[in-house]
Amino acid sequence: MSPRFDAIGLVVSDMAASVVFYRRLGFAFPDGVEEQPHAEAELPGGLRLLLDSEESVRSFHPGWQPPAGGGRASLALLCDGPGEVDAVYEEMVGAGYRGELKPWDAFWGQRYAVLNDPDGNGVDLFAPLPSAGE
Repeated sequence: MSPRFDAIGLVVSDMAASVVFYRRLGFAFPDGVEEQPHAEAELPGGLRLLLDSEESVRSFHPGWQPPAGGGRASLALLCDGPGEVDAVYEEMVGAGYRGELKPWDAFWGQRYAVLNDPDGNGVDLFAPLPSAGE
């Protein structure tokens, strides 16, 4: 037996709102999935981002409840450069999405920011900072 990493799955409370959010970040969900209980977007390298409605999950796991408290998982999106981190963050916050952490130059050498998707999951935006002399 040899399990292999294939997909990242998120349970969402509002499929349409989540699809719109992730499409704005460049995820290619097919048209019409906003009204479906399950949606998939293909990612580079053959991975997939899976979204399942709470109702869908409860259809096969009746006792499922959303986690309480803060988010414990996040998606990390590599941007083309520090300026893109700022631009994407501002565009998403300007569109009404919650910014959790404004862009900043992190001590580990990245421009870094965090957004929240409609369910409060973290979406990290990052890009390497130029080296001294660049």
